[in-house]
Amino acid sequence: MTELPVALRATPEVSERVRELHAQMTLEEKLAQLVGYWLDQGGNVVAPMQGEMAADQGSTTLPEITRNGLGHYTRVYGTRPVDPAERAAWLWAEQRRIKRETRLGIPALVHEEVLTGLAAWKAATFPTPLAWGASFDPGLVEEMGRLIGDSMRELGVHQGLAPVLDVVRDPRWGRVDECIGEDPYLVGTVGTSYVRGMQSAGVHATLKHFVAYSGSKAGRNHAPVSAGPREIADVYLPPFEMAVVDGGVRSVMASYNDVDGVPMHSSAEYLTGVLREQWGFEGVVVADYFGVAFLDVMHSIAADRGAAAAAALEAGVDIELPSGDAYLEPLAVLVKDGVVPIEVVDRAVLRALRQKEELGLLDPEVYEDEPPAVVDLDSPAHRDVARRLAEESVVLLTNDGVLPLGAWHDKPARVAVIGPNADRSEALMGCYSFANHVLAHHPGVPAGFEIPSVAEALGVEFERAGLPAPELTFARGCDVEGDDTSGFAEAVAATEAADVAIVVVGDQAGLFGRGTVGEGNDSESLDLPGVQRQLVEAVLATGRPVVMVLLTGRPYAIDWALDGAPGVARPGAVLQSFFPGEEGGSAVAGVISGRVNPSGRLPVSLPRSAGAQPYSYLHPVLGGASEVTATDSTPVRPFGFGLSYTTFAHELASVDPSVEAGGTFRAVVTVTNTGAVAGSDVVQLYGHDVVGSVARPVAQLLGYHRVALEPGESATLTFEVPTTRFAFTDRSMTRVVEPGDVEVWVGAHAADSVVRVVAEGIADLDEPNDSPEAAALEPTARQLVAITGATHEVTTADARWVGVTVAR
Repeated sequence: MTELPVALRATPEVSERVRELHAQMTLEEKLAQLVGYWLDQGGNVVAPMQGEMAADQGSTTLPEITRNGLGHYTRVYGTRPVDPAERAAWLWAEQRRIKRETRLGIPALVHEEVLTGLAAWKAATFPTPLAWGASFDPGLVEEMGRLIGDSMRELGVHQGLAPVLDVVRDPRWGRVDECIGEDPYLVGTVGTSYVRGMQSAGVHATLKHFVAYSGSKAGRNHAPVSAGPREIADVYLPPFEMAVVDGGVRSVMASYNDVDGVPMHSSAEYLTGVLREQWGFEGVVVADYFGVAFLDVMHSIAADRGAAAAAALEAGVDIELPSGDAYLEPLAVLVKDGVVPIEVVDRAVLRALRQKEELGLLDPEVYEDEPPAVVDLDSPAHRDVARRLAEESVVLLTNDGVLPLGAWHDKPARVAVIGPNADRSEALMGCYSFANHVLAHHPGVPAGFEIPSVAEALGVEFERAGLPAPELTFARGCDVEGDDTSGFAEAVAATEAADVAIVVVGDQAGLFGRGTVGEGNDSESLDLPGVQRQLVEAVLATGRPVVMVLLTGRPYAIDWALDGAPGVARPGAVLQSFFPGEEGGSAVAGVISGRVNPSGRLPVSLPRSAGAQPYSYLHPVLGGASEVTATDSTPVRPFGFGLSYTTFAHELASVDPSVEAGGTFRAVVTVTNTGAVAGSDVVQLYGHDVVGSVARPVAQLLGYHRVALEPGESATLTFEVPTTRFAFTDRSMTRVVEPGDVEVWVGAHAADSVVRVVAEGIADLDEPNDSPEAAALEPTARQLVAITGATHEVTTADARWVGVTVAR
């Protein structure tokens, strides 16, 4: 049988209503459904090369622009500060006008950025995705997704451009703060939960960036990717597959990168072959902003916009965003000349119309209701989830007993709050927050919601925790960027006059050079930006106890602070928080006082140096530390690491001794709170394929579960693990589970099974050491599971989720 051309493959099944509507359309009306229109495209720069790509709109009016209809309205709320209720009134009127004045009366679909909440003025700002990963709490992320979806639906927004399912491969990449973590299973489970939550509100989520965008050379944005097909299949694709197959996501965004020379916006292999034909995806594929035109401008695989349109549309990009630079006149000419078959246009139009039908945009009564007159985008429910997620995501990296301050025998009477991020609310939010994404272009415009800084939160924290309120003094010390050290003297003086210093350092998220992390803000170094390390060292030199707090969008190389450096003291405690959002200042303050017991775990390995990158804990034996190289890539703290104010003991009580390939085995784990205070543990189940036909990772996350325990309390967790968690792509490029022995163990982090020199005084984990870091790094016993039978070929029907039941 002759294979159909790409243009005729994956034709969607649609309703009779959609079929009849499509049959009435002229070519111009069809193409209008495949593009967006950006009202504020020429304003604030919030997309790559936006200024260069901005269309000359002249004096063209909206009725003229939408005379044939319109596919999308791009970021109606999210490009400049507009009152939500006023904008909703405008949007309802505009949608009614489109229904009334266009021949077919099809409203436009409205999409917005929703990575850390709805990116609109006065809307709640949640923790950034890297903090979602640090929480290891998919259920809470699902709650957040539902709240964001509810806000979208109330304002007439239909599609959210999130979640980001890129797997972190290099922390130098600027967009790490948009990612969930470095483990595909963690990314997939957390990201899929976000999709489920958002889509339960009756709106559509969008997976991005498909695929391998985060694997760019040297961690540079918009750079080529040289990953092999096995790495793409086993690392980059699984989170997307989970969100498509298990999450039922309705939209996917193509990525800007090329893979081995083939730009993703022109890759029929992935956009049609993998996404639709292998996984059964039935939604729409949207272009990343200007991604179709970039086939001409940046990739040079198309001679002009028409050729770019043809390449993208035939590969499977249905909708061009943010506007119709290629899919209108340039594409129309090629269709009329017979260069592009009308069938490829029809395929995309049918998908677009089916999506609008699913969202209710084809219903006669749509927009006949009244727009919301009063809009609360930061309700108590929003703030409650924002608080819980922020609290669960704070990671305690080291602690010599200085924390919590509330446990001091003599409570500190004077606390110095130091650092460039101590009293800045912007430091709590990621690149795609409305404040850092848009309001940075509008100085003087308030955020429109409460977001206390760490210093402000500490001002009320001690009373909130029922503790004597100390005297607080603040000194910035330095800026996030730059080499000005003139503020050091004030910071040192404030520290010398205090009982303890809290030094808050880290990043400023922004876009394209405006900030230290975020889209376009890639880094050659993993040292703290500017002179922040020197500030911390100056404060440490006073001899006062120091707590270092990191508010960052990437992990930094801070071995000097965790494990010490020659001649330099180290902080008594270090807290890592990945842009924790509007309740983040209160969450950090709560951990410092002791009201909140830290329970976050690292979703990424904490790097030793920029020169050791890229690194992943999912490396084979050949990729680990070895005497054959003088370069040590061992992370300073491993994936999954995090301390608590209590201690936990883990026991792998039993594991099924054998299971047939393609089946499921059971691992029973007992976890006990062995400390004196209540706390939450993240129990992590790891495995290792002992002998594989291709090199396998030394450790792989099989499952995880967050559990809260009172002092002395135990819980028994039963993990139901499908053998497909051990699946990989074999030498024939088939995804399989091979028979053979696999090792399984329970751990507090990914290095639990491997000897690592990670803390001062730990020359070998066999030597006694009483530090909390050493206790948290003790290896646990492994058990063997024999996978039997024949090699099992994995299909999309195979379960990827690990079921967990808990008994107390």
